[in-house]
This record gives sequence, structure tokens and C-alpha cells, in this order.
Amino acid sequence: MLFRLLSSLLISAILTTTLHAEDSATVAQPPADESSTKDTSNETREAKLFFDETFDDYQQELAIAKENGKQGVLIMYEMENCPFCARMKATVLNHGSIQDYFHKNFRIMSVDIDGDIEITNFKGDSTTQKDFSLKNRVRATPVFQFFDLDGKPLKNGKLTGATKNKDEFLLLGKFIASKENEKQSFSRYKRALKVSVDASSDQ
Repeated sequence: MLFRLLSSLLISAILTTTLHAEDSATVAQPPADESSTKDTSNETREAKLFFDETFDDYQQELAIAKENGKQGVLIMYEMENCPFCARMKATVLNHGSIQDYFHKNFRIMSVDIDGDIEITNFKGDSTTQKDFSLKNRVRATPVFQFFDLDGKPLKNGKLTGATKNKDEFLLLGKFIASKENEKQSFSRYKRALKVSVDASSDQ
């Protein structure tokens, strides 16, 4: 009798332990993979990723821009040992939000105003980066110039000098993408929006 009682108690204890372990195993779940939902727009990236890969054929660049539904082409004129060019790359062009917005709307290239590299311009003519820069009246850097899908410079579409921060540069992109450049200058556009671009807290 005592043996049967002890056996029943032992079996009951084993079953209780097994069920508890199974419940614990059911509750334990692997950590969720957040990579698919992570917002990467605020991350810092390599500045070179701001620019599209190019084969120096600007007619081809126009064709790619049209095929990909871009609003135009953006060229950054720069030169070696240009401190303001370096500052733009280190504090503005390396931001994920900047790269995402500009890549969505524009085909982006870089031109060395002293460069001897041969290119094919928007008209299909062979020239050099230096001569292309002079043709577009660029003699200082940095300069950001927007062109339409026919390779023509956009009205109010040239900014000479570095922006104060990434917010001002993003505003420049929106100014062109919204076609406000056809109605007013960039300075007037900023004043009309009453947006302060002096803050640099997130640089």
C-alpha cells in the first residue's frame, strides 16, 4: 500500500515537471528580426554613395534618368583640396535621408573642374570635365547644378557654395523637385517657407 502511494506521488511529480518544462519551452521565443523594418534614413553612410556610377557619357545618363523616372540630373562641380567640398561630403552628402531623397528624384554625377578626363556632354560632343565646367560658367567649388531630362540647365537650378547644413540641402532638392524653381529663386523660396536653415544641431 505504502509502495503504491509513493509510486503515485513520484509519477505525479515527474508529470508536473515535464509539463512545466514544455510550457517554458513554448513561452521562450527567439528575438524578432528587426532588420526588415529598421529605418535607415537617419544613418551615416559613405559620401561616395551619394553619386551614381557613371561612364562619363552624359547622353547615356539622361537615358538612364528617363528610364528610371527621375526628374533630372544633378551635377556637383568640385576640385581637389576644396575644403567646402570636403565639408559637404562629411556633414551633408553622407546622410541617409539626403541620399535617399536625391536618388529618388535625380541622377547624380560629380565633375572635377580641373579634370582632363574625356566625357561626352549632353549634346553628344566629346569634351573634358574642365571644358564642360567652363562652358557652364563654373570657376569655383562646390557648385550644384540641375539639368532637365534634355540636358538643359534648369531655371534657378544652380547653387554656388556649400549649404549651411543638410536641412538646407534637402530643401534645395525639394525646391527643384516641386518645380518651385520655375517660379522663384531659392532664396525667396526659403523666405516664403519661413524655414530656418541656420540650425546645425544634427550635424
